[in-house]
Amino acid sequence: MSEGIPQTAEQETKDTKEEKEARAAQEAAGVEQTGVSGTAEAAPAPYRADTDTDFSNPLRDARDRRLPRIAGPSGLVIFGVTGDLSRKKLMPAVYDLANRGLLPPGFSLVGFARRDWEDQDFAQVVHDAVREHARTPFREEVWQQLAEGMRFIPGDFDDDTAFKQLRSAVEELDASRGTSGNYAFYLSVPPKFFPKVVQQLKKHKLADAPEGSWRRAVIEKPFGHDLRSAEELNRIVHDVFDPEQVFRIDHYLGKETVQNLLALRFANQMFEPIWNRSYVDHVQITMAEDIGIGGRAGYYDGIGAARDVIQNHLLQLMALTAMEEPAAFDAASLLTEKLKVLKAVRLPQDLGHGTVRGQYAAAWQGGTKVRGYLEEDGIDQSSTTDTYAAVRLQVDNRRWAGVPFYLRTGKRLGRRVTEIAVVFQRAPHSPFDSTATEELGSNAIVIRVQPDEGMTVRFGSKVPGTSMEIRDVTMDFAYGESFTESSPEAYERLILDVLLGDANLFPRHQEVEESWKILDPIEQYWATHGRPAQYASGSWGPEEADEMLARDGRSWRRP
Repeated sequence: MSEGIPQTAEQETKDTKEEKEARAAQEAAGVEQTGVSGTAEAAPAPYRADTDTDFSNPLRDARDRRLPRIAGPSGLVIFGVTGDLSRKKLMPAVYDLANRGLLPPGFSLVGFARRDWEDQDFAQVVHDAVREHARTPFREEVWQQLAEGMRFIPGDFDDDTAFKQLRSAVEELDASRGTSGNYAFYLSVPPKFFPKVVQQLKKHKLADAPEGSWRRAVIEKPFGHDLRSAEELNRIVHDVFDPEQVFRIDHYLGKETVQNLLALRFANQMFEPIWNRSYVDHVQITMAEDIGIGGRAGYYDGIGAARDVIQNHLLQLMALTAMEEPAAFDAASLLTEKLKVLKAVRLPQDLGHGTVRGQYAAAWQGGTKVRGYLEEDGIDQSSTTDTYAAVRLQVDNRRWAGVPFYLRTGKRLGRRVTEIAVVFQRAPHSPFDSTATEELGSNAIVIRVQPDEGMTVRFGSKVPGTSMEIRDVTMDFAYGESFTESSPEAYERLILDVLLGDANLFPRHQEVEESWKILDPIEQYWATHGRPAQYASGSWGPEEADEMLARDGRSWRRP
């Protein structure tokens, strides 16, 4: 016994120390500890992998930003698993998530397609796809763990036997891999098959989650081909899955730069005060491709550029650019603000002057002679499908009144690029001679969505020398130079969000229907007014598009 310390006091000190150590250990594990007085002390709320389930990781604290979000026990079923999207994007994304430690050890991947394959054949296809397209290095131990949870179900979408086998596979994986009944069904199939697949899921009770588990449906665009078909599809899907269980994929919203648009606006004081009609002259949103339709004639003809891109990608980018600050960064708050923008969109009074459609024609592009759209295999010579579309829209609210938003997309254009350009008004007064500012354009903030993710700020600067000459210069922010970690692929983020139940980056059915309300009148006008304008492959679109902006005293940016 130590000198000068009574035995009872020494014992109390020892007990107190042990109690503190025990309390610290239990608080770190996220549980409550009853103190000496018998009162319960609140511990930090444990991290929950998904609010719809009872699963929680006792070692996680929601306040700890050092560790990434990791999906809880779950599996993914991909319908149409043999298609290009699955092979080039989905399966590599699943592997990349596993390689980064963001999937649970027992994660399961089930493929469904019209192929006479065994499980090992499917595993080999996934292996080859991962080797060719994965973003992260291939590691054998990660692959082996993932491959153990792979199953393949051969069959058509109206094959009841195949769906019975699918249900058996899901139940077997629940037992062998511990997926806890949590499954997402990814419909990587042509839109015409969406109703059949979801109805089969309902018929065979695959959409019904066991107690304490979840089931979700992931649907690719296009979601309908007009408002009426979108509403009908929503009705069919919501008859099987609740709206909160349906995740409509727009892969552009999974790109880092698009998410950074919100950070740029709402996490910084320097941009938001000038993000309005008092300073902004106009906004241009461009998605350009340098390729043609390839072998997609059966899908593309009759849909066209406007339905394929403007209705979803570009209107979503426009909504994020124009929206007010949300109350919080959650799905409900983002939906509220984006819907306000979409409902406030106004079409040009004269659709003939405020919209343009075109078709690419044969020309030399990149040193190669390429065919025109009407010369592509499987395309009817009388087709009026647009491969280029440009529209001028207004947002009728206090922030944006009078500011035009120009949206354009096209195939066989000058280069592959997607960008949002916020172009500012010229200075109201210039003390410089007109010769000093001959080469000075408008200030602009350009968010590069792809391929070189980042942001450019364009402003005027004096040219070194003895005379006062001002010309445009740019400051660049590039992800690859500012961060040591490369940006994940959009599908990595979106698949992980589906498994976590995070709907922030997924358009809800109200947004889809509002977008069709914007595009339908344009498509109806085009259907009864002439044919698409022709433009040379490798150019930046038809002359009519340049004339549309010239009538407003503006011109297209050259990305």
